[in-house]
Amino acid sequence: NFNTPAGLLNPERLKALDTWLTKNNVKLTQVNGQRRYGGPPEVWDGPPPGDRCEVFISQIPRDAYEDLLIPLFSSVGPLWEFRLMMNFSGQNRGFAYAKYGTPALAGSAIHLLNGYMLEPGGRLNVRRSTEKHHLCIGELPLTTRREDLMQVALHGLTEGVEGVSLKSGPGIVGTSAVVSFSSHHAASMAKKVLVEAFKKNFALTVSIKWQSSVKPSKEEQASSQKRPKSILPCPTQPPRRPSNTPQPRVLPPRLVRPPPIPPGFCKAVGGPITTQPPHAPCLSSSAHGPQVAMEPMALLLGLCEVFGGGQPLCELHYSHAGPEGYLYFRYRVRVPKLATPFTGLVTVLPGPCMMAMMEEARRAMAQQVLQALQKP
Repeated sequence: NFNTPAGLLNPERLKALDTWLTKNNVKLTQVNGQRRYGGPPEVWDGPPPGDRCEVFISQIPRDAYEDLLIPLFSSVGPLWEFRLMMNFSGQNRGFAYAKYGTPALAGSAIHLLNGYMLEPGGRLNVRRSTEKHHLCIGELPLTTRREDLMQVALHGLTEGVEGVSLKSGPGIVGTSAVVSFSSHHAASMAKKVLVEAFKKNFALTVSIKWQSSVKPSKEEQASSQKRPKSILPCPTQPPRRPSNTPQPRVLPPRLVRPPPIPPGFCKAVGGPITTQPPHAPCLSSSAHGPQVAMEPMALLLGLCEVFGGGQPLCELHYSHAGPEGYLYFRYRVRVPKLATPFTGLVTVLPGPCMMAMMEEARRAMAQQVLQALQKP
């Protein structure tokens, strides 16, 4: 049972989570702003996952928890680990990570669940997680030796170091070291502490950055070539899973009674309020397949073209962060054939990067302008 401040959360969702945890005997561990299942689970048949086995999930409704998410992502295949990012209030932060046993299963999760509607008006965004195992430590002294760096510095300052290689030459200040770690998590933890640790322990000012990326595996490439292209696949018969994985008989239901949302607020990172305007065009994957509402910006461009207003000119700027944790963006949209521009303020949740947050603000901006255009 996870204690959370009263009045901030949906009590029905919290009760459903507690019931699911008890019924399925699922254990969750909360550490450093994230709640973790598995890593590995109590019963795991096979080796630990390698590279490119993890997916990044965004646009998660703020009151959706593991009782909905773990069964959904387990419908693709057994989960090695599931991590839901949490904030101090007990709400999730809008994104999570799911790790499978193979890159192919991770690819299947992207193919099957990207765009899945967990609640009306919001669809999950599922993509490959960037798992990097290498850091580049720059601006080390030219006299740095690999053995000294391994034994004296790195092993005393961080964990999970597997190897070090040095490089120097034209364009490199001093000596640079490429350090390999046992996991992305170990590399991330090292990246947070090494700059200060080198300064404090050795009076050295170094730079730390990610080094290179991993190419898709042959298994993953073969799997992706076999999958047909479609806009939003909708699996009706989930793959087989081991009996120890928590699972429902069907995919989890949509959330009930979502809490009120401030006007113009994006309910999740990657998902603005998507009330569809009357007669808005749709795309569909087949005559009888699922329908996918067009993006608000695409709708806005199409609407302006239909009534001959000309292409809208949009300005969007970050304004400030509110005390409640939301990020505020101001916008100004000018439609050439209209005398008065549209201005306003939209609110989004903090996301994994500024580019993602700007995209969410842009979509929320387009939604507000669409609603204003429909007013008599």
